[in-house]
Amino acid sequence: MKFALLPSLFLMAGAAIGQTAQPPGVSSEWDVRKLLENLDQEAQHLKPIIDQVKPESWISKGASNTYIAQWQTTQAQLKYFLASSDGLARQPEKLTLALDTYFRMQAMETMAGSVLEGVRKYQNPALAVLMQNALAENSANRDRLRQYVQDLAEQTEQELQVANREAQRCRNALVRQPASSSKKAVQK
Repeated sequence: MKFALLPSLFLMAGAAIGQTAQPPGVSSEWDVRKLLENLDQEAQHLKPIIDQVKPESWISKGASNTYIAQWQTTQAQLKYFLASSDGLARQPEKLTLALDTYFRMQAMETMAGSVLEGVRKYQNPALAVLMQNALAENSANRDRLRQYVQDLAEQTEQELQVANREAQRCRNALVRQPASSSKKAVQK
C-alpha cells in the first residue's frame, strides 16, 4: 500500500516543479524591466567615472587628439543608451527597441574601452581600474539582454511565419471558392 502511493507522489511533485519552472522563450515584462533597471544602475555608476576623465590634459603628455572625440562620443553613447533603455522598459515587446538598446550598450562599452586605455596611460591607473570594473559589472546583464534580444527575435520570426501561413491559407481558400451567383448573372 505504501509503495502504491509513491508513483502518485512523484507525479504530484513533478507537476509542482513543472508549475514553478519558467517556460522557455521570451522573458516576462517584469524580468525585462528588472534587467533594464540593473543595466541603468550600472551605467549610472559609469557616468561619474567618465566625468572625471580629462583627455584635454593628456595632449601635453603625448596623447592623440582623438581621445577627446572618443571621450565625447562615450558620453553621448551613455546618454543614448539610457534613453533607449528607458524606451525599451516602456515597450519591452518591441524588437527594434531591444536591438537599439543592445547596440547602444555595445557602442558605449567599445568607446569607453578605448578611452579606458588613455585613462590608464595618460591620467590615472586607479581611475582606469574603476572604469574597467564599472564596465565589467554589466557583463552578466549584457549577456541577459543579448539573450532577450535573441529570444524576442525568434518569437517575432515565429509569429511572422504563423501569420504568413495563415495568409497563404486564406488566399488559397479565396482562390478555390466557386464564382458567386452574381458574377454568373452578369456573364449571361
